[in-house]
Amino acid sequence: MARLAQTPGLTDVQRSILETVREFADKEIIPHAQRLEHADEYPTDILDGMREMGLFGLTIDEEFGGLGESLLTYALVVEELSRGWMSISGIVNTHFIVAYLISQHGSAEQKARLLPRMATGEVRGAFSMSEPECGSDVSAIKSKAVRNGDNYVINGQKMWLTNGAYSSVVATLVKTDTGADSVYGNMSTFLLEKEPGFGETAPGLTIPGKIDKMGYKGVETTEMVLDGVTVPESAILGGADKLGRGFYQMMDGIEVGRVNVAARACGISIRAFELAVAYAQQRRTFGQPLAKHQAIAFKLAEMGTKIEAAHSLMVNAARLKDAGQRNDVEAGMAKLLASEYCAEVVQEAFRIHGGYGYSKEYEIERLMREAPFLLIGEGTSEIQKTIISRGLLKEYKL
Repeated sequence: MARLAQTPGLTDVQRSILETVREFADKEIIPHAQRLEHADEYPTDILDGMREMGLFGLTIDEEFGGLGESLLTYALVVEELSRGWMSISGIVNTHFIVAYLISQHGSAEQKARLLPRMATGEVRGAFSMSEPECGSDVSAIKSKAVRNGDNYVINGQKMWLTNGAYSSVVATLVKTDTGADSVYGNMSTFLLEKEPGFGETAPGLTIPGKIDKMGYKGVETTEMVLDGVTVPESAILGGADKLGRGFYQMMDGIEVGRVNVAARACGISIRAFELAVAYAQQRRTFGQPLAKHQAIAFKLAEMGTKIEAAHSLMVNAARLKDAGQRNDVEAGMAKLLASEYCAEVVQEAFRIHGGYGYSKEYEIERLMREAPFLLIGEGTSEIQKTIISRGLLKEYKL
């Protein structure tokens, strides 16, 4: 293992898992990522390998067939997968969030029915809050569930679903009229089950097609149209008595998601540094390797320092969550710093590559298109600053 982004205090099991995932990334992901990404091709063979490794059940309790590992282990696995190709980490990210939501907030029936199949990857999860007219402003969602006897009828449109097509269960936040004083108390999370694929995948539930993106390819990002989708009240995450708790459940999941995005940013940064430090020692200008020029050596020093800082914040946020402590500020800090530093580290690696960095033959070209996603995924940098400042002002209130 290289010197950067090391994590002290890991167990032998954690180290073994990470070594296995890193070897998998080196042998099965990195050699194929460029071709698959440029073709926007779904990485079926890589996913099969991840199933065999048990990664889909990484954080699911052993009683449900998973490995029962911590958020920290999950984040470090995501970091390794993202070092190989960010899209691979995207495939498991929303799955992990949904598994976490069911584990933490699901009813006994939901856990027993869904978690064992999620642990094997037979059932995969997607996570849905955003809509065409709102992203970070969750209070502005319009999709609504209306009670009809023992059922709920859901209408609306959702946006930016990673794994929208290949998933079988979508944790979906909608408005419900519970009579609460706050809009946030009038939201509920429903577990919408469907068939994998595009088109009408359940009565009234349609996945129109995948959205064409500048990066983050291979994994599908979709819309979801809900037109009279009828579900029983048992589809509410946690059961009927959790009606109106959806916003708070989703925010718990988002804290996990922000640690994930920070981990993805660290993984991309590490790969960008690896490419840059190798190229700087191989490429010669003015009679010596690039790395001998102080301007380039200083870039490498700054890149390495940023990676260390981002990795440390990410690890801290994960460990706080594992300890059962509130980590909204720390997760926001980790996501903010890691994503911003990732964009900077990747751009410096691109500059070190010179004209070759602009060629599709070189991996850095792909990283240049992937890094910007992290600036907006799971809340923009501005949203993170809002969360951080509110938390700090609360703690330091006069």
